[in-house]
Amino acid sequence: MPEGPSIVILKEKVAHLKNKIVSEASGYAELDMDAITHKKIIDFKSWGKHFLICFTDFTIRIHFGLFGSYQLHEPKKVNPKIALHFNDDTVYFYVCTVKQLNTPLDEIYDWEADVMGNQWKPAKALKKLRANESTMISDVLLDQQIFSGVGNIIKNEVLYRCRVHPESLVKNIPDAKLKAIVRECRNYSFDFLKWKQNNELSRHFEVYEQKTNRKSGKTVIRKNTGKTKRSSYYIEKVQRLYG
Repeated sequence: MPEGPSIVILKEKVAHLKNKIVSEASGYAELDMDAITHKKIIDFKSWGKHFLICFTDFTIRIHFGLFGSYQLHEPKKVNPKIALHFNDDTVYFYVCTVKQLNTPLDEIYDWEADVMGNQWKPAKALKKLRANESTMISDVLLDQQIFSGVGNIIKNEVLYRCRVHPESLVKNIPDAKLKAIVRECRNYSFDFLKWKQNNELSRHFEVYEQKTNRKSGKTVIRKNTGKTKRSSYYIEKVQRLYG
């Protein structure tokens, strides 16, 4: 599943299409394609894992889920969920959730929750984090209303950086560690962006999908944790289980 930094990269890749008019919209998404055709794209935005294509009166929201993808210029051999055609280019979206939003985005999204956004508020995230005191930290980090854009890669790597076991309950984690986790969610997201742009992201994984840590050689444990049952990767005796 693409995480926040990957959506930022997509936004950068299609920036040249801003202010262009859609000559045709196609695909099998349950949308009124005629309503998109001949409309000008006003802007591209992102909120966490959501990619937003903004028109004057509505927005098309794309969420890639586990298997979604996109392609510019040339199509794949499978049918796109939605494709936007322009006079000199096309962007294709595959195996994704597509929805038309008719409500102003400021009424839908808390921009201060986006870990990569200019309006990100770490103090607000910390307050929400503390409010989930009886929840495992591995679950809270995946809560998009608190850490919009954080996915399983960022979750695991941040907890390793902060030396916190993924099954630690929030209420048992020292406040200094909670602050470090909030700070590293943003720091790692921008590291992720830089490494992804340079096609070297996986080379920097310390625990995610690793059997051993590349620096220390210590064994990495994989376990489905919390209510989300998402894969957590951690190193015992390095990452402390609080409580």
